[in-house]
Amino acid sequence: MALITRISKLFTADFHAVLDRIEEPEVLLRQAIREMEDEIASNEQRVKWLKHEHEELRSHGDDLQATLPAIDEELDICFGAGKEELARSLIKRKLEAQRQVKALGVKVKTTVKTLEEQQACLDESRGTLDALKQKADLLMEDSRERSEGYADRPVWGGTEYSVSNDDIEVAFLREKQRRKQS
Repeated sequence: MALITRISKLFTADFHAVLDRIEEPEVLLRQAIREMEDEIASNEQRVKWLKHEHEELRSHGDDLQATLPAIDEELDICFGAGKEELARSLIKRKLEAQRQVKALGVKVKTTVKTLEEQQACLDESRGTLDALKQKADLLMEDSRERSEGYADRPVWGGTEYSVSNDDIEVAFLREKQRRKQS
């Protein structure tokens, strides 16, 4: 059973190697880089949106927090004037504002945590992209050097190594003469 598994893996590996050679690795690498750049752009937009949301939440929380002292002053006036019904309405507003401030605090913390995670992911993706681009540049340069190097090398059977009939005749006569002398 293990032998069949190993043979199966060998065929799969060979098949993948053939596919890798059929597909143009440089094109695939460039496509992977483009996809990664698109992903980074998307993540950058997400980070911008999270920063904006964070600022909005903090601003709204600060505004609500600023209304609490004003409500307290109004409550003092209501209790001084004996207007308990109006005081109840203000106490309701105060409790709602306090609960909103608390909820906004939780949302701000969650947003900050998500923002930090997204920023770390974005930084990691940028580092990976830079490394991938460097590798791609090296591979492209290596590929060009190899193709240029092969172009400089003489090809067997090409004009530099081809032998004419006259060359053969002259070499034949030399060999014949040398053998007669020996």
